Amino acid sequence: MQPKKKNNLILVIHSDTEALLRLGALLKESGDVIFATSVKSGQFMACHRKPDLIIIAARVGDNSGIDLCKRLKAHRDSKDCAVLILAEEQERELELAALQAGAVDFIAAPFQPAIFQARVRTHIALSSHKSLLQALADKDGLTEVYNRRYFENQARLELKRHNRQQQPLTLALLDIDYFKPYNDAYGHLQGDICLREVAQAIGAGSRRPGEFVARYGGEEFAVVLPNTNLQNAQKYGRWICERVLSLAIPHAHAGAVPFITVSAGIATVTPNTRTTLENLITTADSALYLAKASGRNQFKVATLEQETIKEAS
Repeated sequence: MQPKKKNNLILVIHSDTEALLRLGALLKESGDVIFATSVKSGQFMACHRKPDLIIIAARVGDNSGIDLCKRLKAHRDSKDCAVLILAEEQERELELAALQAGAVDFIAAPFQPAIFQARVRTHIALSSHKSLLQALADKDGLTEVYNRRYFENQARLELKRHNRQQQPLTLALLDIDYFKPYNDAYGHLQGDICLREVAQAIGAGSRRPGEFVARYGGEEFAVVLPNTNLQNAQKYGRWICERVLSLAIPHAHAGAVPFITVSAGIATVTPNTRTTLENLITTADSALYLAKASGRNQFKVATLEQETIKEAS
């Protein structure tokens, strides 16, 4: 059975309820339409629903739709959304300001419904194409998890966010044990299959907002765990080691355990303005070194504040 295709999502921000009804009727064939009647609710929905297209009235109540467009384009959660400014006839002079604010189009009344619908379809198609290209640029081609460039960019954003909120952030570095002997014994093609299976197993456990897995390099992966304290970091370490071992990928040259396993180094920090991603990576890498030196197929946890390795119970 084919999975149901996801409908396009269009957000319309307008304070005139009659205009919303007319626009909803025009847009219903182009996707699912959601509405906001204020700048505040419109910005919230844009950031949390991430629509394919946002249509904003040039005036939303007493507020400027163009100023809202600028705010959306400056916010990390809505900056990639396509914005179309919809103006009244007497507001035609706002077109240049709208385009300079980051809008992809400007339409002033009166307009022909068919032309309006065609332009909406075009912008949705362009938005979908852009999203696909961005997804491809962010992913590792072999394992289909995120790549190192995405990891470094997104992890820095998470550090800033956790600093603002004063919440603990955890980074796990995972390394497949004895991977070179595995490649030598089973061949690089089988090695690629192993990397994909491990990556997908790790990724299957990432469900919370902001949590993600990336290929850090070679047979090493990085996992960013938002709002995760030391106790929960230890739970994750146990889970991930058990998860990979449960795949039961045969490895006759792995020493004591004849299956593919991972070692994990986990670093937890409640960041401040001096905390850097490089510090966090170095701390997790130190814990990973200790896990491997202690026999592999295990994890160790470190805290950046104390700069000491804490052995997991």
